[in-house]
Amino acid sequence: MSLEYQILAAVLLDLSCGDPRWFPHPVKFIGRFALFCEPVSRKAISHTRLAGLITVICVLAATAGISWGIVLAAGFLHPLLGDAVSVLLIYTTLAARDLSRHSLEVYESLQEGALPEARRRVDSIVGRDTDILDEQGIVRATVESVAENTADGVTAPLLFAFLGGPVGALLYKAVNTLDSTFGYKNERYREFGWAAARLTAILVPAATVLTGLNARNSIKILFRDARNHPSPNSGYLEAAMAGALGVQLGGRNYYFGQPSQRPTMGDPLRPLARRDIIRVNALMFVTYSLLLAGCLALLHTVT
Repeated sequence: MSLEYQILAAVLLDLSCGDPRWFPHPVKFIGRFALFCEPVSRKAISHTRLAGLITVICVLAATAGISWGIVLAAGFLHPLLGDAVSVLLIYTTLAARDLSRHSLEVYESLQEGALPEARRRVDSIVGRDTDILDEQGIVRATVESVAENTADGVTAPLLFAFLGGPVGALLYKAVNTLDSTFGYKNERYREFGWAAARLTAILVPAATVLTGLNARNSIKILFRDARNHPSPNSGYLEAAMAGALGVQLGGRNYYFGQPSQRPTMGDPLRPLARRDIIRVNALMFVTYSLLLAGCLALLHTVT
């Protein structure tokens, strides 16, 4: 089975099944291995930054080696088994179904007027304090979560799968896991996903045409406000989607009871509404589809 068919099968598997809780997700093992390597590196190497670098090298090397070895061994037993393992590994890196499901659960709670339940559900997808959020705050948190995670959980692993198959997709997830586990803030890790984030952001205005949203304003806010976000990657997606929706994202959040003021993105052309959760999901899926179609066409042309 060629790589394009493996990726298509993985995408369809993600869209139909999501991420079952019982499934042994490789990212969990990557995170545990990283936590295992950290104290070992610190004990062996006194220089903190060097110890951190060695930890990163070990985690990435193990991720690449093990994933490549599993695919190779499965293919040696039978070519179809090798294809199946490749599909499963790529599938574990994609999160479109889960991202949509969690955000739409928040929408359903709001529709039912169950504000405490909506707060509980949004708490599972954001890091900010949610117990004080009103309905608009819940909507903003949900929209921002979908926008921020469109690249990290959806389009970036897809792009890396096209570039490097299951090994490439898992290496991307490994770097993401290292970033969230150890909180690297240097340029090496902050900028790792820049290409995927910017490519995805460029596709958002095209997606607005297919979803009936504001393409011109999406482009305007993308170029004007993308760098307002503390993340060099998430800001592009969030700005493009804020412009498409005609709303303002960002502003004040609370973390462990302490206020944190973030620059805003977009103009408050109208207040945030429940339907914006539906709209941002539509943007995410159409953007995802455009990237998938573009990569398939490019891969077909090259091969």
